[in-house]
This record gives sequence, C-alpha cells and structure tokens, in this order.
Amino acid sequence: MKKTILVIDDDKKLNQLLKDYLADFGFHTLTATHPAEGLTKLRQKSPDLVILDVMLPEMNGFEVCKRIRQTHSVPVIMLTARGEPTDKIVGLEIGADDYVAKPFEPRELVARIQAVLRRSQKINDTRPRKLGRLEIDFPRRILCLDGKQVELTTNEFTTLALLTGNPGKVFDRDQILQEIRGIDSDAFNRTVDITISRLRQKLKDDPQKPAFIKTVWGAGYVFIGKE
Repeated sequence: MKKTILVIDDDKKLNQLLKDYLADFGFHTLTATHPAEGLTKLRQKSPDLVILDVMLPEMNGFEVCKRIRQTHSVPVIMLTARGEPTDKIVGLEIGADDYVAKPFEPRELVARIQAVLRRSQKINDTRPRKLGRLEIDFPRRILCLDGKQVELTTNEFTTLALLTGNPGKVFDRDQILQEIRGIDSDAFNRTVDITISRLRQKLKDDPQKPAFIKTVWGAGYVFIGKE
C-alpha cells in the first residue's frame, strides 16, 4: 500500500516538484500552501508523514507543528530555510521528528522520509508492554502513565522502545541517535538530549530521582523501570 505524504509549503512550484519526485519512489503526495488548508487535510486524509516548512503565511511552521502535536502523533519532517541550530532545536523541542535545510537534494529528503517511516513501522511491530506505572501499546502508538494516555512523537516512541526493550542496558548517544535517525547525522545534533528531556517531562520522571530513565554520566542512558 502506498504511503501518503502531506507537504505544507507555500511554494507551489516546490510542492509540484516534490509531488512528481516522490511519486517515482511510490509515495502518494498531498500538498497545501496554507497552514489552515494543511491542518484540514491532515484531519481528513490521515497521511503517514507530514513535510512542514517553517516559513509559512499567517502561522509559522513551529506553531503548525504544535497544533499537529495536540491531536496527532504523525511523523513530521520540518524544512528550515537556513538550517540554523536554533531552528533545529525549536523544531525538535516542539515534537518534530527530523529536519532538512533548504536548499536540499530531493534524494536526501527521500532518505529522511524512508528512515522516519521505518522507525514508525518498527514501533508498530513492537509488542505491548506493562512496566509498572507504564502501559505501552506500540502497535496502537499509545502510552499510558497511571492509566492516563500520553502522546509521544516517533522519536520519543522509538527511544522508549529501545530503552524498554533492553532494561538495564546502557545506550550511549550515538547508539540512540542511530536508532532514531537511521541515517548519517550532521555535525550539530542535540536530538538525543532533547528527546530524552521531552520523554522525562511526559513521564514526569525526575532526572535527579528517576523512576524510568537514568543518566549514566559519561556513558549514556538506561531504563530502570520494573515489569
């Protein structure tokens, strides 16, 4: 079955180029040039992944991403005009799964899309688990803490799957980054630290007295929750 990609970018020419290019790799692509139009298509069409430009009219991509994360766990790849570290950090902090700097090689974007979708599929293939106060239904992408549902991004789900699938094993940043990115990263990267920080916030896990994710200084992170 073809995967559906939703591109939200006000550049009509780029949208058409991406639609044609992605079709060669077996993707069905929807496009929107306005944030409201993009959010409507997200609700109506339930795409498998969203490509979201930062520079949009009336509402920037960061705000659009925030709104997406209020109701959807769909993977989001953000397009940044300059690829500046601040843009990347903000994008990751609000729940984007990856980012690509403009101008970009279309083949690189395809590689990013394929990597994010592989991570998403891997999550779906992981069996449900109960870990004390946590109940994790990976096929349905549902996490419950003390019986209350918690929304996670693809990066957060992937990191949690890695750690909970190997309790007591310490993973360094490179190992986690390889798991959540799946392809070579650029020299600047705070993906792991930001993802762990967001996970801890959502799990209400105090890093000073952790119940789930413990920092092993100089080594990495380990899951210490009990089944």
